This record gives sequence, C-alpha cells and structure tokens, in this order.
Amino acid sequence: METFIGIDYATWWFLVVGGLFSGYAILDGFDFGAGAWHLFFKKEKSRRIALNAIGPVWDGNEVWLVIGGGALFAGFPVLYASLFSAMYIPFMLFLVFIIFRAVSIEFRSKEKMNWWRKMWDYAYSISSILLAFLLGVVLGNVLQGIAIGENFEYVGVGLVEFLNPYAIMVGVTTLALFMTHGAIYLLLKTEGRLYAKLTILLKRGMIFFIVSFAVTTLYTLLYIPHLSDKFTKNPAMFVIPLLAFLSIANVPRLASKRKYQWAFFFSSLTMSLLLIVVAIELYPNILLSTVDPAWNITVYNAAASEKSLGIMLTIAAIGTPLVLLYTAFVYRTFRGKVQLDETSY
Repeated sequence: METFIGIDYATWWFLVVGGLFSGYAILDGFDFGAGAWHLFFKKEKSRRIALNAIGPVWDGNEVWLVIGGGALFAGFPVLYASLFSAMYIPFMLFLVFIIFRAVSIEFRSKEKMNWWRKMWDYAYSISSILLAFLLGVVLGNVLQGIAIGENFEYVGVGLVEFLNPYAIMVGVTTLALFMTHGAIYLLLKTEGRLYAKLTILLKRGMIFFIVSFAVTTLYTLLYIPHLSDKFTKNPAMFVIPLLAFLSIANVPRLASKRKYQWAFFFSSLTMSLLLIVVAIELYPNILLSTVDPAWNITVYNAAASEKSLGIMLTIAAIGTPLVLLYTAFVYRTFRGKVQLDETSY
C-alpha cells in the first residue's frame, strides 16, 4: 500500500473529499441561511439588498459541490454508486430545489409586477430551507447507517426509511446552523434598518441552533452509541468536540459585541470541527450498513486503484490552491456593504 508522509492514498482522498464538502458547507451554508431568512424581510428594498449580498458569490459557491461530487465519484466509485442508489429520491429533490433556487435569484428582477416578485421570493426562500434540511438529513442517514446488503447494494424501503427521526433532527440542526451563519453574513453586508432587523433575527437563529444542537447531541449519545466509541476509547480525541463546543459558544459572545467578522469565522470553524468529529466517528468506514457490518463501505473497499488515487492527488495538490485563490479573489472584489444600482437584482 503506497503512502505519502505516512498516510495511505485512500485516507488522503478521504481527507480531500471531506475538505471539499466542508468548504461547500461553509460557503453555500450562508447562501442557504440567507435565503431561509428571506421572507422575514417585508420591504422590497430589504429583499433586494439580501439577494445582492449573495448575488456575486452564490454560483461560485456551488462549484464546491460539483468538485466534491466529482472527487467522491473519482476516489470512491463504490460509495458513490451505493449512496446515490440509496438516496436517489432525496438527491433528485435536492437537484430540483437547487434549480428552483437559482432560477428564483435570476428571474425575480426580470419583471416589476408584485405577484411575480413575491412568487420567486417564496420559491427562493422555501428552496433554501429545504436544501439546508436535505443536506442535514443525508448526513443524519450517513451517521446512523443505511440498509446496505450484499455487493454493497441498497436493500431498504426508500424515502420512508430516509426520513427517520434522527435524520430529521440532524436536518433541523443543519438548517439552524446555516440560518445563524447566513444571518451573520448578511450583517456583514448590510446597514441601516435591515442591519438592525438582522441583529434580532440572529439572536433567534442562535437560540434555534443551540436548542436543536443540544437535543440532537443528547439523542446521539443516548441512542446511537457507535458515534461516540472512538472518543470513549481514546479520551485524548475529546479535544476536537471540546473545540467545537467552544467555537459554538464564541459565536453569541462575539455577536453580542457586534464583532461579526469574527463571529462568521467561528461559525465557519464550527462547521469544520463538527465535520471533523463526523470523520473521526466514521473512519475507516464511510457508510455504515444496518444489515451487517460486513457490508460497511470503507475507505479501502470503496477506493479506486492506488495508481488512480496517486494521479488524482497530484491534480488535487495543483488545483486546490487555484480554487482557493479564485474564491479569495471573488470575495475580496465584492467585499463591503451592498449598494443597489441599475445592475442589481
């Protein structure tokens, strides 16, 4: 088995895919969160400002999803096939909602009729809410396990099994985290009355997240013990969830002082740390089988050939800095408060 600085190629690719999806959660997370708040803004100008806050960056943020999906397919084709077979309906719903959301952003400003704009406002906000929720539901199912049988084929009952209580709790928690993240981002981009309203909405979002996160964490510890096995066997690893809790606690502390740039940093860090906790809990498994542990999909039985992984890691080492530079350039170019003009949405 070939390694690079002591880590095998399959594990490296596991880290690459995890990093890409973490980047997607952070970047499109505030997009979805901003959209989830959209109907709370009653004035036309407020809604336009909120849309223009994400206008220059939302489509670039979705690139991370495309790259992450491609990396998953290239590095772990067995996982890709099993996961998409098991969650075919949810992923198709996700695709429909992400199309509706994009269309809503682009079509809303094309006509001035009140009914036209309200229709797309509802489509945009509802799509954003459901996208955030569905991402959490998928994560909840991955954490809990899926009915994977012989030859890594899905043998479950479909959508009914997918919408189980734990997955719904993770979905609600994800939505709450994205709404908090999105409110902080909008506070960085707005001023005046909308800014004042968002300070109130952020407090509600933080309460929503803290309550849902506490309930989901308690349920996980009580009823899904395999997700804490790694930490109980190796107490030193508790430093990661501890850092996650401290990061969560830092968000309301910084928000109360109106240090929203740092609050945004720590809400992003919270997402990264929580996904690191997930990776630690699962590794070397990627997808657990609820039928028989023998059919667990791991980084080794799902990986492409070592030669393929080695070539792709070289490409990733070149491409990742370029994507990061492009992302940094876009955000630097469009930094500052939103100002409406004739080119605005």
